[in-house]
Amino acid sequence: MPEIEPVESWDYTLCIPNDVRAVTVCRRTLRLILTVHGLIGLVDTAELLAAELVSNAVRHTKGPAALRVRRTPEGTVWIGAWDTDPAPPDPPRPLEQVAGLELEDGRGLGLVRACAQYWGWRPAARFGDRGKYVWCELGVA
Repeated sequence: MPEIEPVESWDYTLCIPNDVRAVTVCRRTLRLILTVHGLIGLVDTAELLAAELVSNAVRHTKGPAALRVRRTPEGTVWIGAWDTDPAPPDPPRPLEQVAGLELEDGRGLGLVRACAQYWGWRPAARFGDRGKYVWCELGVA
C-alpha cells in the first residue's frame, strides 16, 4: 500500500485597517499565498470569497480587521475575516432572490454560501479578542 504524504499545513494572518482599499491588498496577498503553495486552482474562488468576507468586515464595522488563511493538516483551505463587531452577520440571501436585481449589497454571504463547502461565524471573544470571525472552507482536490 503506498504511503500517503502528509499535507503541509500553514497559517497566515494579514491585519488591515478599516479602509476599502484593504480588500484589494487582501485579494492580492491571498493570490500570492495560494500560488506559492501550489494551490493555483483555488485562486479565483478563494479571491472572490475573501473579497466578500473582508469587504463586509470593512464596510460594516468601524475598527481594524484581519484576513486569516490557513491550510489544515487534512488539506482544507480555511479563509476567515475578523472584525471588531461581535454581532452575527445577517443571514445570507439565496442568490436566486438577488439575481438580476441592481443591488449595491446583500449578495456577499450568498456567494460565500454558494461557492464554499462550509461557512459560518463565531465570536472571537473566546480567543481573547473582541469581535467575530466569519469564515469559509474550500476543499483541495
